[in-house]
Amino acid sequence: MPDLEFMLVATASIIAIVNPISTAAVYSVLTEKATPEQQRQVMRTSMQISLVVLIFFALTGQFIFTILGLTLPAFKIAGGILLISFATGMLSAKRELYSPEELENISIVPLAFPLTCGAGTITTVILIAAEAEGLVQNVIVIAAILITIAASYIAMAYSNYLFRFIGENELRIIAKFLAIFVLAIAIQFIISGLSGAMPEILAGVGSCICP
Repeated sequence: MPDLEFMLVATASIIAIVNPISTAAVYSVLTEKATPEQQRQVMRTSMQISLVVLIFFALTGQFIFTILGLTLPAFKIAGGILLISFATGMLSAKRELYSPEELENISIVPLAFPLTCGAGTITTVILIAAEAEGLVQNVIVIAAILITIAASYIAMAYSNYLFRFIGENELRIIAKFLAIFVLAIAIQFIISGLSGAMPEILAGVGSCICP
């Protein structure tokens, strides 16, 4: 695949799976009562974590999964369970103000994982990196990750302008809707993970049954 075509495919694929606008919407809801400095800290922390994780898996993902005996279905199931825990928290009564410690947790879950560098994004990065041919295309994978992280950061930075015409009550309704949406994504992660793991599970059951 030519380098320019590879760059377009890699960048479009990663941005599509991350969806910076949806991440910005969640960020806007969760940090609506935070100070500007706290909001900037949440953005910086979440994007720094996401950048390090995605570049790490782009460079070593296949090797790490092989060495540790991990599978992508197992990773998807773990991500889905973690996301369910967060979604149920969003559906419960929301406090008006988060402590600095809670804001730090928000920057990790859900903004970094799984919304920005979740199982789907990591899987996409690993698959794209596996398709890279030569040094140039490996550098392109890193560039595509950087572009995606920059897009997510910009979307969060300007989320107040994107959602400025939405009132407090409407924002709370959106928060509940987003919680249901995130919960659906979590269930889909688990279903996808179980579907991928089913052949291995059935093979293990068959070997136990057969003498």
